[in-house]
Amino acid sequence: MAIQIFGTKKNNDTKKAQRFFKERSIKFQFIDLNEVEMSWGEFDSITSSIGGLDAWIDENSKDADGLAYVKYATDESKEAYIIDHPSIMKLPVVRSKKRAVLGHAPEVWKKWAEEEKK
Repeated sequence: MAIQIFGTKKNNDTKKAQRFFKERSIKFQFIDLNEVEMSWGEFDSITSSIGGLDAWIDENSKDADGLAYVKYATDESKEAYIIDHPSIMKLPVVRSKKRAVLGHAPEVWKKWAEEEKK
């Protein structure tokens, strides 16, 4: 199973995702978005999978200025801002093949793990 977890080391939901896969002995690749920026190709692929740009936004983010900016930005500006500022992203971003889910979603991860065992 090719699982990728995009997140930050300090994000609790990212830690939960890592723990979920470790407990099930499922290999994954962790990408710290504070160290490595997501590529445009990855971003576009995930955006298609999750249903659009607005799904990226964590409305509970502490980055009030960032939330205000993306609320009124054009789609092109919004894309660039989201990639450059993981603080406004719904984390973690967990990707498997062409599928992706944002945020803490153990029910989806469990389904993916079960599919892989078959």
